Amino acid sequence: MRTVTRHSERHRVARIGWLRAAVLGANDGIVSTASLIVGVAAASPAGSEVLVAGIAGLVAGAMSMAAGEYVSVSSQADTERADLGRERAELASQPALERAELAQIYVRRGLDPVLARTVAEQLMARDALGAHARDELGISDMTTARPLQAALTSAATFSLGAALPLAMVVVSPAALLVPVVSAASLVFLAVLGAVGAQTGGAAVARAVIRVSFWGALAMALTAGIGALVGTAV
Repeated sequence: MRTVTRHSERHRVARIGWLRAAVLGANDGIVSTASLIVGVAAASPAGSEVLVAGIAGLVAGAMSMAAGEYVSVSSQADTERADLGRERAELASQPALERAELAQIYVRRGLDPVLARTVAEQLMARDALGAHARDELGISDMTTARPLQAALTSAATFSLGAALPLAMVVVSPAALLVPVVSAASLVFLAVLGAVGAQTGGAAVARAVIRVSFWGALAMALTAGIGALVGTAV
């Protein structure tokens, strides 16, 4: 008796929607809040002013991330719905042309014309709109736009990311506020890059270097501008 071996695979593409929003939110929370804290501290070292600025940045940033993600992903969802609506109408009015179009897609992917037409006919007999959405439009259940999920994920992870450098303000001596917040934030960014890469199955070292570089650049520029403004004022 022949034994059938089951081939198990673990793919990460289903995580794209929420993972992108989560990494973006946490990264932006750390970078923007740490940069704001460093900039204000460079201009005015008073601890209370820095803390107020950081808290305001956290609240404003979280709301901005939620609104921005919801609006942008809603636009994507609207486009997807419009394309599906047009495809549904074309399937109803000209099914033969749509079948030929789907078969031609499979021919371009490497199937011979006869097999491509058979595959197109069988897929359309089962779920015509689903076949065209997936293979013609590139829309699937795993990658479809989810505005509310993106908004809530971004707001929550932004708040979490922003809370980390903000906590450093509370525990840091006033004289060491800038170096402590900067160093700790770079560590937070490195950890975030590693976790995000691990979750998505990507290269950890590249992600860590990428987020750390841009975070260091943002904080350095903000600290420089804050020092110049503080001196001028």
